[in-house]
Amino acid sequence: MASIRLPPLPTISDIIKLYRLSAIKQLSQNFLMDERLTDKIIKYTGKIYDSQVLEVGPGPGTITRSIIKKFPKQLVVVEKDKRFKPNLDMLKDAVTTSNGNMKIIYNDIMDVDTKTVFNDAKKRNWEDETPNIFLVGNLPFNVSTALIIKYLHEISEKSGMWSNGRVQMTLTFQKEVAERLVAEVSQNQRCRLSVIAQAFTVPKLRFIIPGGAFVPKPQVDVGVVSFIPLKIPRTNHNFNFFEKINRHLFSFRQKHCIKCAGTLFPPDCRDHLSKVMFKLADVDPKTPAFNLTVEDINRLASAYKYLCIKHQKLITYDYRACRKILSKKLTKLVSVTNHMEDGKMF
Repeated sequence: MASIRLPPLPTISDIIKLYRLSAIKQLSQNFLMDERLTDKIIKYTGKIYDSQVLEVGPGPGTITRSIIKKFPKQLVVVEKDKRFKPNLDMLKDAVTTSNGNMKIIYNDIMDVDTKTVFNDAKKRNWEDETPNIFLVGNLPFNVSTALIIKYLHEISEKSGMWSNGRVQMTLTFQKEVAERLVAEVSQNQRCRLSVIAQAFTVPKLRFIIPGGAFVPKPQVDVGVVSFIPLKIPRTNHNFNFFEKINRHLFSFRQKHCIKCAGTLFPPDCRDHLSKVMFKLADVDPKTPAFNLTVEDINRLASAYKYLCIKHQKLITYDYRACRKILSKKLTKLVSVTNHMEDGKMF
C-alpha cells in the first residue's frame, strides 16, 4: 500500500440522487462529506498505519477514505444499507489494486460478532498497552446509544472485539449524548450513561462537528468521542447489576438519591432498607444522583447486593412490573366503579 489512487468522491448532488436522502433521513443517516473533518476524526482514532480497523456504518465511504490514506494492515467495514455498495466496491478495488486488504460486511452491526471480524488479530493481554486494533464510526442517531451500551457491556466482559485486549473506539454521537458520556460529577448532563461509560472506559469529547457539515443536515450538532478501556474498572460488579443500580438512582433526577434508590425495594420495607443501604455505603442520602461519583455508586451497589443476600425477595422485585400490575388493577377498579354508578351492577 505504498500509494493508493482513490476514485473521485461523489458530489453532494450525486449523493442525493444515488441514495434518495429524503427516505434515508428517516433512518437517522447523515453523511459527513468533508474529508478535512473525517481526516480529523481519524487523527484522534490513533496510529492507523499497519493496524486493523473496523468501521461501523461507512455509508458513502468518506471516513473510509480517511482510514485508507493512513495505510491500515486490514480494514473491515460493516454497512447495513446495500445502496452504498457501488461506492464501497470502488474503494475496495482501489485498495486491492494497491495490495491492501479491505473487507465489506453487509449486515446490521448489532448482529455482527465483532470477535470474529479479524481472524488474525494481534491480541494483547488486558493489562498491556492497547492493541493495534481500532473501532471507528459515524453512527446513526437512532442506534448510537444502544450500540455504545452494547460495546461497554462487552468491554466489561472482555468479549467481542475486546477479547483481543483494550481496543480503542472513536465514534460520533448526537452532541447531547456525547456531552452525557463525558459529563463529570455535578455537571447538568451527568446521567446513568455517564457513570457506566466512566466506570469501564476513559471517554473523551474530542471536538464538535456542526450539523451543517452533514448531508442531510440534522437538527443538532455532532460530538466525536473516543474511548480507552480501563485496565481496572472502577466497579467490581458485573455490567447488568451495576447498570440496574444506576437506572434506579437516575430515575427521578430532581429528587434526593435515596428516593430514587427506594424503587429497588418493595413498599413495605422501602424506607427502612433504603436508609440501611445508604448507611452501609457511607453516602449522604440527600445527595442528587448527578453529584455521586462512580465510587459512591459502586459502594451503593455493594450495599444493595449485601441486602439482597440477607433478603432474597429483593432479587426478584421489579418496581416497574409492580407499577404496571397496580395500574391495571386501578383501571379495572375505575371501570367497575363507573358501571356501578351507571346502575349496571344491579
